[in-house]
Amino acid sequence: MPVISEPHQYNEDALYVDLAAIVDQPLHLKCEGFNFAGSIKLKAATEMVEAAERRGVIHPWSVLVESSSGNLGVALSLLAASKGLRFVCVTDSRCNLATRRMMEALGAEVHVMTDPDPEEGLLGARLRHVRELLASDEKYVWLNQYGNTDNWRAHYRRTAPEIHREFPDLDVLFVGAGTTGTLMGCARWFREYAPEVRIVAVDAAGSVTFGDAPGRRMIPGLGSSVPSQFLERSLVDDVVRVEEADTVRMCHRLARRGFLFGGSTGTVVSGATRWLAEHGTPGTVSVALAPDLGERYLDTVYQSNWVEALYGDDVLRDEEETVPAQRACSA
Repeated sequence: MPVISEPHQYNEDALYVDLAAIVDQPLHLKCEGFNFAGSIKLKAATEMVEAAERRGVIHPWSVLVESSSGNLGVALSLLAASKGLRFVCVTDSRCNLATRRMMEALGAEVHVMTDPDPEEGLLGARLRHVRELLASDEKYVWLNQYGNTDNWRAHYRRTAPEIHREFPDLDVLFVGAGTTGTLMGCARWFREYAPEVRIVAVDAAGSVTFGDAPGRRMIPGLGSSVPSQFLERSLVDDVVRVEEADTVRMCHRLARRGFLFGGSTGTVVSGATRWLAEHGTPGTVSVALAPDLGERYLDTVYQSNWVEALYGDDVLRDEEETVPAQRACSA
């Protein structure tokens, strides 16, 4: 049994769920939500903060600041609390109320942007607010998950080799695309050490990451309204775009079998299932990354009024018999 003195020292990330009986495809789900931050973002947060500490960027009087739709904000709130630092999370109105309350419970200050930037949406508004804070006082330290290479290095160093140890015969890896830190860290490692593995990115419909037109996105986590600073398109073999209605359907489908996952996980599993239905075989060895768990989505993805108001009153009707309608495209 592990004994820890700081919350980020515990992260049970060696758990995989065999989803074959649920999604009718050969798919294993790597669960990354079993830590005190509740998501895979604890890895990137720890890497970025500790690297900044080594460089002497963070001082006892520093105030960390970051733009986050939720999960990274919780991870940084946890780290800041454990290190005796202040933290300001700049988020927007899509951030789940439970997530905001969790950050505040950990001592973070949460700034919620409600008016989108005319060209770059709510993310653009968040980034503008971060820059205003930086200009106002030198105490603010922006970790910048969107351009900080320690974001993807966390997954190059840890996530990808962990998967390879458990699945040395892996054929395909499915990774959700947000900042693309997780995607690029895993892709770089596999291209270097196991280039035969296909890397499939799963993106939210309405995201501009892979060159599509921006669209409405109400579930925080995956997708972006600004281009990624990390993305190297040549490292990605395929892309699957997932409509949010299909994300909701998959979350409920998993929940009915006792697995309560978050919206990002529902998107990744929905995309992976569609890709495998088109390209997989019974012998395909595949892994998908599950970034988070579902408790923070009880008032949104798992709340019928919220779902019906956004996606229609029939979005969950007979979803087990409905093939997800997300669009897949070859890179």
